[in-house]
This record gives sequence, C-alpha cells and structure tokens, in this order.
Amino acid sequence: MDVYLPIANLSVNGLWIVALGAITGVLSGLFGVGGGFLTTPLLIFYGIPPTVAAASASTQVTGASVTGVLAHGGRGGVDYRMGAVMVGGGIIGSGFGALLFRFFRSIGQIDVVINALYVILLGGIGLLMARESVQTLRGTGSTQAPRRRHHPLVASLPLRWRFYRSGLYISPLAPLIVGMVVGMLTMLMGVGGGFILVPAMLYILGMSANVVVGTSLYNILFVTMATTMMHSLTTKAVDIVLVFLLLLGSVTGAQLGSKMAVKAKPELLRLILAAIVLVIAFNMFLRLFYRPDEIYTVTPL
Repeated sequence: MDVYLPIANLSVNGLWIVALGAITGVLSGLFGVGGGFLTTPLLIFYGIPPTVAAASASTQVTGASVTGVLAHGGRGGVDYRMGAVMVGGGIIGSGFGALLFRFFRSIGQIDVVINALYVILLGGIGLLMARESVQTLRGTGSTQAPRRRHHPLVASLPLRWRFYRSGLYISPLAPLIVGMVVGMLTMLMGVGGGFILVPAMLYILGMSANVVVGTSLYNILFVTMATTMMHSLTTKAVDIVLVFLLLLGSVTGAQLGSKMAVKAKPELLRLILAAIVLVIAFNMFLRLFYRPDEIYTVTPL
C-alpha cells in the first residue's frame, strides 16, 4: 500500500510505517521513552530526509505518550510536580533547540549534526546502561537504596522543594536543567528524550523507580507538543501524513507496552533497551562515513 508523503516528497509503504509506529508505542509504554530515538533513525534508513524524520518523529511521539501517561497515571506512577518543573525546562530548551536547528540547516550541516548527536548520545548512554544492567543481573552491582540518592551536585544547588511521590527533597533547579537539555535534544533530534531522561531521573535526581517511567512520559508528552508547534512555525518540516501513519500503530502499542512493564524485570528491561540503543548508535556511526552512489542531486524548485 503506497502512500505519498507531501513534505518528504516521496512514496512509502503505509503498512511498514504503521508497523514502525507500533514498535515505537511498545517502547514508549515499556521503557518510559518516547521512542523517537528509534523512529528517527529508522525513518532515515527508509529514505526519509533527516529534517522531515526528526520533525515528524517528535510529533508522533506526542500521540504515543498520551496513552502511556494515562496508563501509568491511573496506577499512581506519575510525579506531576516533578513533571511540571521538567516541562517548564523542556519548553525553554526547545526554544534554544529551534534556533540551533535553523542555524545548522542554513549552513547545510543539519543532517550531519543529527547523525553525530545520535552516535555520541546513544553510544554513551547505551554503554552505561548495559554495564549497570549486567552488573545488577550478575549480582556484582550494588542494589541497595543509596545508589538511588541524588548526585552530589544536585545537593549543592540552592532552594529545596519536596517531591513527595518521588521521595525527594531537592532544588527544583536540578529537574529544570535536565528538562532544558531534553527539550533542546527533542528539537534537534526528533526524540522524546526518554533515553536520556530515564537514566538522569534515576542516577542524577535519584527518583523512586516506580514513578520514573510515568513521569518521563508526562514530560515527553508536553515537551514534544511544544517542539511540534515550533517545527510547524519555523522549520515547516512536519509531514502530517507520515505522522498519521505512525500514530495508527503507536497509540495501541503504548498500551501494550505499559502492561508489559508491570510484569517485566526492571534490570532485564534496561539491558534490552541498552542493546537497542547501541545497535542504533552503531548504524548511525556507519552512516557518517557512507558515500552515496550519487554524490550530487538536483531537485526542482
């Protein structure tokens, strides 16, 4: 079933795009990530221009996150106060990201920047998550509560708020800064930011594990809404047909993933996520050195 994408200016197999959306939805509910870290590279591998892939993926992540937030919120797995602070930072960060996106696009380097960011961030985070998960599964890593305490730098920040559901008494500046970084990356890479947000919430902020996934999805939901609006007004790279196809699969997939997350072993889930992240990072690394058959192309104005 071929479908024409007006912004990407090419035809795609609609069923394949729907299946990709379903995979993204499962990851969203299962791991607390928006799934954009997987959607954007796979769309690029399929032949979608990186700018359109990044802008459309961030839009699709919004829809995938809605059902995930509802599912986790119904079980009390969302710290709304922590999420609100992160959303504020995410909106500020997405504004800075929009300026960077336009700059790199104007000098013709946005494709390289997107690929390089994926290699650096996914590779580093994937290795850290894999090491921690393997140590925990083998019983060599510490599984005691102190490992979940917030980072010393967080403790040194001024002002302190109580985040009851997360079990924290820390400065709101810490989640605000984390939200800003995630918002900037969401704008540049078309990701929900969960692959950075979840480890940051666990190992930097020291949040309780039972609210990390739901709070991550809550933040992703509102930040991707903001980045979608900014992409629509500035880059104009959102392909609504592509987004619709992705959403068809992702909404159902998110519900399935949230149910699987309740029964699965957390350490094993993190190891699986780390493996997926490393595979994607390796493929993006190879693309940085790939030489296309046609070095130059001519497109009509």
